[in-house]
Amino acid sequence: MDVFQILLNGIVLGALYACIAIGFSLVWGVLNVINMLHGSFIILGGYLTYFAWHYTGIYPIILLPFVALALFALGYVLQHLFINKVVTAPVLTTLTLTFGLDMILYNLMTVFFTATPRRVTLDLGTLSFGDVYLPIDRLLGMALALVLTALLYLVMRGSRIGRAIVAVRMDRQAAALMGIRVNQVYSITFGIGALMAGAAGAIFAMVFPVTTNLTGVFLGKAFVVCVIGGLGSVPGALVGGLALGLIESVAGYTIGPQNAITVGFLLMLFLLVVRPTGLIGVKGYE
Repeated sequence: MDVFQILLNGIVLGALYACIAIGFSLVWGVLNVINMLHGSFIILGGYLTYFAWHYTGIYPIILLPFVALALFALGYVLQHLFINKVVTAPVLTTLTLTFGLDMILYNLMTVFFTATPRRVTLDLGTLSFGDVYLPIDRLLGMALALVLTALLYLVMRGSRIGRAIVAVRMDRQAAALMGIRVNQVYSITFGIGALMAGAAGAIFAMVFPVTTNLTGVFLGKAFVVCVIGGLGSVPGALVGGLALGLIESVAGYTIGPQNAITVGFLLMLFLLVVRPTGLIGVKGYE
């Protein structure tokens, strides 16, 4: 296989990984909550996109904003009603709560949607550059993932809610003294994390089959990307996603796709030892 084909595959996969991980990273960095629901949010976004496309014929790009908003509403409600009650408790408490909520959502999806793999089939063709080939649906998925990542970065940097989220992330007590409604910011942050997960699921459904059996895989990918890139920042998720995508693409070609995931986890363990803040993370808060 041509080296450019391997790198291109890695970049496409890495952009999708970044979109998967960015919401997880935001929730973990701001709320100090390891959101075990994240993988199920991604699959739910993929399922909603597939079934809406299957029964209405509406193009999935048009459906994506509505799916993302539906996931935002779900995430906001879950945070407001349940997680905010224990958000200041030890991390094991919130981990257990989100794990329990994940089990409920996972089983509901399995009952109503079944575990049959679903994919939005677009049949857009393939671009070729000499010996390098790129399906257009993957190119579209990469472009959408990068656009969503850039939009979140702009929101975090240039909007009032973005500045409030950063303030709460830096110092919750000081933010509360300045008049910021911390619990409201927590709910919005969790909602944004769910929104990004749902959007990532909608994109994945246009590129790969999605099924409830992949919830743990997506959660693991998000965790690895956060460790590699750096926790709580949009650039960190982007760098971590691209790094993981390239590593898995190269490893898949050299030692086999069945071992590529192992290489990503080994890199994560190595960085935890030598650079726990990730490739572009910093100690404490940015």
